[in-house]
Parts: sequence; C-alpha cells; structure tokens
Amino acid sequence: MNRLLIVGCGDIALRALPLLTRRYQVFGLVRSAAQADRVAALGAIPLAGDLDDSATLHALPEGTGLVLHLAPPGESGNRDERTANLIAALSKRPPERLVYISTSGVYGDCGGAWVDEDRPVAPQTARGQRRVDAERALFVWGKQSEVAVVVLRVPGIYAAERLPLAQLKRASPVLRAEDDVYTNHIHADDLAGVCLAALERGGAGRVYNASDDSEMKMGDYFDLVADRARLPRPPRIARAAAEAGAIAEGLLSFMRESRRLTNTRMKAELGVRLRYPSVHEGVPAVVAN
Repeated sequence: MNRLLIVGCGDIALRALPLLTRRYQVFGLVRSAAQADRVAALGAIPLAGDLDDSATLHALPEGTGLVLHLAPPGESGNRDERTANLIAALSKRPPERLVYISTSGVYGDCGGAWVDEDRPVAPQTARGQRRVDAERALFVWGKQSEVAVVVLRVPGIYAAERLPLAQLKRASPVLRAEDDVYTNHIHADDLAGVCLAALERGGAGRVYNASDDSEMKMGDYFDLVADRARLPRPPRIARAAAEAGAIAEGLLSFMRESRRLTNTRMKAELGVRLRYPSVHEGVPAVVAN
C-alpha cells in the first residue's frame, strides 16, 4: 500500500481521511495531542512536527510516495517559510507526487472576468504573495527533484459549519449591487474529493481551479445564507463607505477582488463530479444558528 503524508490536518484533511485511508497508509503531521487523537481516530498515523520549526521535521517517514500539503503560510512576510521548511525535510528522499492547496487569491483583482489557470498571477495582498512564493518554490523543487507537483487554487470554502453566521448576526454590511464583486466557492466535502482526485490523476506541474459552478456576487451569497438561517439580510452600502471604515479591513480585502473561476480543467483532467455544483445546493435549506 502506497504511503501518504498529510501536512496540515485541519478540517479538509479530516473530511478527506475516510476516503484516503481506504487507499493509502496515511501519516498526518500534527502539532497537538488533540489533533493527533482526531487523526488517529480516522485511521491515520499521527506524527508530531511543526512547520515553523525545521528541527521537528526530521522524523518524517521515508518512502512516502505521496504528500498532501494543506498547511497555510504564516501570517507575515512575503515568503512561505513553512513550505520552504517542508521542501528541505522532504528533499532527503523526495516523494513521487505532492499536491498543494493554494488559493485563488493569487490571481488578484480580475474585474469580474472569467479566469482560467493560464492567467498570470497578480496577488494584491501579502497572503496572496506568500501563496505565490509557495507555488513557485514547489514547482522549481518538483522539476529539480522529479516530483510531480500539483497545485489546487481554492476559493472560499464553505459547509454547514463554515458559514458567515457571525457576520450576519452582527449585521455587518456588504457592498451594494453596483459595487459588489464576484466571489467563488467550493464545498468542503467537494474539496476533500478534489484532493483525492489530484493525488491520483493530477498532472505534473499542473494547476487546477478547485471551484464549483457558482456565478455569484458576494452580497448575494450573504443574502442566501441569511435567508436559510432565518436571519435578516445584511445592509448594503457603497464602496466609498466601506473604504472609509464601515467594513473591517480583513473582509474588505476580499471585496477588492472580483473574478469568476472556470473549472473546466478540474472536471476534464481530474474527472471531478461535484456533489454540490453550486452554493444553492450546498448551503443547507435550514441553517442552525
């Protein structure tokens, strides 16, 4: 049985583990005892290690044919030091294939245009720059070490437990329709399935937009969630008011980027069939709040 190392054992990894443990001997890099217990309960072998401390990565298992890299970069700087540390640790005996979960934020603002994987990256935020750094480092390493590196560019991940209910309860505003931006989504369960497909069928050096079929603006998504949670729809405001401080900077940064992702390559090359083709199917008809 082929060995698989998961780096970043958060929500998506836990959703994917029941699928992965049927096919592979799975190891999970964890930073806490609680995380180790969750990974072990799903049939994987926990390994203690921290990407922020390269000295803790010496015990990564040798002979691991596959790596699923789900760990995000750190919170500062323009480089992803965590991915650099992982590359160094894996270079002693490189895997055959590594799948990296990146972000659609690497494209930056596209003015609402349709975006495929051949569009040049143009990140507008430091977090986007860190993701581009990780992608480039992995692709260079992949060529040098003969590792088939596959990158999934992922938009907003949602599920019943991952909805903007707190913002809705605070009546946090969103942009009015004429100022609003296109946003993209993928259900967490579908992303877990895309990860499996990329491990099995992803092309070396290929990038895939891991997005559903939704074509929706951000405010309309908040309205949908509010309706299904039986909460008031959020107030709509002009962009000028948002930039003046009416919307927190963390959320506002996402409202400065508008794009519509194509997923043709994901479906054609990875054979993905989405369980939730759009948020209309994926957001529960009645949301507990």
